[in-house]
Amino acid sequence: MLARLIRRSAFLIALVALATGVAVPAQTAAAADADSAYVMGYFKESAEYQDNINALHLAVSDDGREWTPLNDNNAILTPTAGTKGIRDPFLYRLPDGSWVVLATDIAVGSSFTKANPNIHVWTSPDLVNWSADRLLKVNATNPDSFSWAPAIHWDPVRGAYGITFSTIPQGFSYEVIAVSYTTDFVTATDPVVFHDSGSGIIDSHVVTNVNGSNYLYYKSNATGRLAGARSTSVEPRSFTKYTDGVAENEWCTEAPTLVKSLTSSTWSLWGDTYCPNAKFDLWEGDLVSGAWTKVGRQSYTAPLNAKHNTVHPITAADRDRLLARYGGTSWNLLKSYNFPGHYARHENYAGRISEMPFDPYQDAQWRLRPGLSDPNGVSFESVNFPGHYMKQENFAIKLVRNDGTADFASDATFHRVAGLADGNWSSFRSARFPTRYLRHWSFALQLDEISTATGRADATFNIVY
Repeated sequence: MLARLIRRSAFLIALVALATGVAVPAQTAAAADADSAYVMGYFKESAEYQDNINALHLAVSDDGREWTPLNDNNAILTPTAGTKGIRDPFLYRLPDGSWVVLATDIAVGSSFTKANPNIHVWTSPDLVNWSADRLLKVNATNPDSFSWAPAIHWDPVRGAYGITFSTIPQGFSYEVIAVSYTTDFVTATDPVVFHDSGSGIIDSHVVTNVNGSNYLYYKSNATGRLAGARSTSVEPRSFTKYTDGVAENEWCTEAPTLVKSLTSSTWSLWGDTYCPNAKFDLWEGDLVSGAWTKVGRQSYTAPLNAKHNTVHPITAADRDRLLARYGGTSWNLLKSYNFPGHYARHENYAGRISEMPFDPYQDAQWRLRPGLSDPNGVSFESVNFPGHYMKQENFAIKLVRNDGTADFASDATFHRVAGLADGNWSSFRSARFPTRYLRHWSFALQLDEISTATGRADATFNIVY
């Protein structure tokens, strides 16, 4: 009987959608499977602009903390309309299980403040088959302003999707969050002010129906923080600030992204930072109270050079389909345990750990090969110096071209074991000197015998992307 009622409800919802042309959300309209993973969208920038790519990239994660970039961290969707560049993507699942991506229309090197009434739109039934890129005009009545960071929420009173974005309306001297409404992502209404704090605010994310309230997070230019407001409706100008939120490196944090845990009642709040660039901060806490606690960098790794992310739950079938279509990543990063913003790299052919972000970022990318002297071990081949491996010389770690000798193979082979400081991480024992482990000392990589807690922490790493 219950199954029959569910099918009847879905049928009636479909009839309403056909009759009105409005995609009406339903609690269980499309997803037969429960969400058990996440997808992240982003564009890319690096410290010295070597990896600035204004296109959509995707990554997947089972826990929302450690991410696998798809397509070797190359673009999934390259814009062809407008400026042929995007920033600030936003990914949204419609009630029928299909997907929409919106994004700011800005090319690499273009002025952020150039007037532009349009945003980019792609649609997909399954995250792997995508429509052509098209533009959607959301800001026609503000011809002298930009249309930054579009985001989507459902407005049940209007029976339409609200697209919030940052702009300076006519008659204003500072940024507000505006909203334009659409039923089909082909045409949209003229915008109205959605939230005005009395000073500049940008980068909105609206989350609806949480304990009877709706929540709006945004970047406050006045305080430099990610602030939160709430309302019992999603009417424009109905939201009231309830928390000053969070910040890391005051003034440098923006692009709040809220993510509900799939396994608990907690929420995560991502913030993008631009000083230094291409670096994310993460908080965990309670959306309703606005109480947030900073998450240590040991506990999460954003995709390399990712900027202004968007995160959405997906099913296991979605995740598997994405990996089957695009593949994962063929290289790895080696993350330090006790300096978790630092990664193993080569610099002037010497091994060391350095804090991300940096360029050339490829210095930190390694292909994990079967051990050159023992296939049960591992050897680290440089991505940007193919044929060169991490190798010990007088216990110091160097980047050296493989000469094909047995000595080289032994010096460049390590055995991966449970992390000496944390068994969920990894340590790497030298094949040639089995009492010595790879560690950092004053940020230089070397082989040492380990006997102290500091040594164990220095010799513990996580293999990430």
